[in-house]
Amino acid sequence: MRNAALAWRKYPAVTRITLKNSFVYVADFLVRTLFLLIILYIFMQLWGATYAGEGEPSIAGYTYADLVWYLIISEAVTMALPALQPAVEQDVKSGDVAYRLTKPMHYVGYYFAWYNADALLRLAVNLAAGGALGLLVFGAPDFGYGWLALPLVAAGALTVNFLMSMIIALCAFWVEETTGLDFIYKKLLFTVGGMLMPLEMFPLWLQDVCRWLPFQAVLYFPASTVTSFDASKLLGMLAAQWAWAAALAAVVFWMYGRGVKKLHVNGG
Repeated sequence: MRNAALAWRKYPAVTRITLKNSFVYVADFLVRTLFLLIILYIFMQLWGATYAGEGEPSIAGYTYADLVWYLIISEAVTMALPALQPAVEQDVKSGDVAYRLTKPMHYVGYYFAWYNADALLRLAVNLAAGGALGLLVFGAPDFGYGWLALPLVAAGALTVNFLMSMIIALCAFWVEETTGLDFIYKKLLFTVGGMLMPLEMFPLWLQDVCRWLPFQAVLYFPASTVTSFDASKLLGMLAAQWAWAAALAAVVFWMYGRGVKKLHVNGG
């Protein structure tokens, strides 16, 4: 038990080191925050014109203010997701993966600790900046308990995204170049994942398809939890997130095991 506890202490140490390193690059956070605000401003203009053209106070149950708050959450989560695929791909291409395998911690566990530290810090900054913009334009929202549930749903969202990103990244053991796969994944997040608009605005047949895909668990669940909180749906969202997380984790460790064997056979 003592040895197991000591082994698990390595991962929080990675998280702490990553957080300390992140605070060094203040300029990076400022640029990202500015870009987030620019994107939100553009979306506000586009949707403002859309609502004006429709002449209706709400679309699919979302008022203009609700939709902007939805976009604030979805964009904050999107821009908080670290670029995992390039890091793993570079490890494989450069041969550094063989060096990392000799370290006294699991390769996937190391990146999970690094990823969470980076993602949580970026998410906190993004939510603060986006929330300040929302308060300035619309004032305090009335979302009930949605904000209290956000940390739970955000944890599941980050976990699902990490596992899907790791699956794509581990493909580098076989194809080396995974940028195209990562590009496709991100575009699926933007569309059927619910970043650009809530899934309620999709055609009914597409909503049914999205319910069977993991992409909604990353962006739609956190944003809709805040803007249209429903306690009866919260448990279903959490169950869906962690069911996907369990299935995706099984795929990750299967691919990792196969990839490491391939690495040993080929010598790098």
